[in-house]
Amino acid sequence: MELILDIVLDAVIDSVKILPFLFITYLIMEYLENKTQDYTAAIVQKTEHFGPLLGGIFGIVPQCGFSAAASNLYAGRVITLGTLIAIYLSTSDEMIPLLISEHFPIGTMIKILIIKAVIGIIAGFIIDFVVHIHHRAHNRADEDPVRISELCEKEHCHCDDDDDDHHGFMGIAKSALVHTIHIFLFVLVLTLILNAVIELIGEDRLSALLKTNPIVSHILAGLIGLIPNCAPSVIITELYLDQMITLGTMMSGLLVGAGIGLLVLFRVNPERKVNINTAILLFAIGTISGLMIDLFGITI
Repeated sequence: MELILDIVLDAVIDSVKILPFLFITYLIMEYLENKTQDYTAAIVQKTEHFGPLLGGIFGIVPQCGFSAAASNLYAGRVITLGTLIAIYLSTSDEMIPLLISEHFPIGTMIKILIIKAVIGIIAGFIIDFVVHIHHRAHNRADEDPVRISELCEKEHCHCDDDDDDHHGFMGIAKSALVHTIHIFLFVLVLTLILNAVIELIGEDRLSALLKTNPIVSHILAGLIGLIPNCAPSVIITELYLDQMITLGTMMSGLLVGAGIGLLVLFRVNPERKVNINTAILLFAIGTISGLMIDLFGITI
């Protein structure tokens, strides 16, 4: 019974942490939809060229919510795929608080953040460039049009109604709240399941899996990082602090680890194939980057 209570409590705490980020994100998106719809496409066109740069920089803020916010923005096509991947790769969730609590050298911690941000920014720009070339080859626009209204229809929040009440502040806030509650409940249920699985497997077994040969350890670290939860980053960081894994292995897991970002992406973005490809792309970039760090003998 105590174990069950711990699992439930951890799931609730993890889910509640993202509420402010989700609500603020939806407020912004509702405002874009209701107040600046005519200008949104133009804004995206102007900002998409340095979106990965901003995403890589803002992504290093220590929290889980920003990756969830990015997933919503991508589902509404407010940001590009490259920007989304840059945020996923650079997001640091629980790593920073854990390193600080262990009195980890600030200079070394900053170097880790810089590595994550640089990899995210470079990957983001390359992805957007490839997407641009692909679309030009097929005579398509560089990016799908902003489609926040489709997200509203999926969530049944009626935020795109023509009634004036839906276009005032209270209407925008109500619609944002509906979105937030839907995602919160979805994340809460999934987090309960994931926490139970992690408890059943045990952190000791996860540690043992990461002590195998280098290539396997990178793959396993990346797979653990794919778990849509903040817990994997804690496990991977602790293993590194205990000198059980290399810097590259840790980076593989932390680069792939996007908190609950992927979880939210699969919930809000209707294109399942795109979601799967995004997860595969994130895993490939993260694990290959971590492996390269070890192969080149990079230390901090």
